Amino acid sequence: MSRERTIGILIFDDAEELDFVGPYEVFTMSNEMFARSENRRPDKVLLISETGRTVTCAKGMRVEPHAAIGDIDRLDLLLVPGGQGTRVEVNNKAITDWVARIAGTCEWVTSVCTGSLVLTAAGPAKGKRMTTHWAFIPTLRERGEAAEVLERVRYVRDGNVVTSAGVSAGIDMALWLVGQMHGEDHARATQLGMQYDPAPPYAAAV
Repeated sequence: MSRERTIGILIFDDAEELDFVGPYEVFTMSNEMFARSENRRPDKVLLISETGRTVTCAKGMRVEPHAAIGDIDRLDLLLVPGGQGTRVEVNNKAITDWVARIAGTCEWVTSVCTGSLVLTAAGPAKGKRMTTHWAFIPTLRERGEAAEVLERVRYVRDGNVVTSAGVSAGIDMALWLVGQMHGEDHARATQLGMQYDPAPPYAAAV
């Protein structure tokens, strides 16, 4: 039986919606698949903001978090999304100090898109192999904080730090993480429950 975990997703003003909503769907669908077969939901999935107040995301979605950073002393998994808001949060000492501290309690420390900027600034991803949104790769390389910034990959693992490329890539990373936490068979069931079988009408030239 898989052990229970607390998964925390940091949100902030101008976070990119799908960066965190996609992984949130994966982690909560994982719980629903457990509920169908074992009548339990092993993972607590929390949206966390600095103050606990509503945030307004990059495309205008308003989201009410479950908790403030001051309410959270430990997590098993931390996910930091991207979006223009990362350019502000990277200089927000309250956020970077919290990320640095909470990462020490985590089994997995993760980011989507330019959430990588927060993970390097806070410390957990410094000196790691990473990826990020294709348009941000040159900037992340120029900062000189990562050991290597990979392109044309969906996600990269270095130790317990996992970083994904932009937006939709966070779904792939989250499904891989479900496989690591609960086994590949359960991750496949979660993917089926989401009916996640990408077949886009157009090819992206990235």
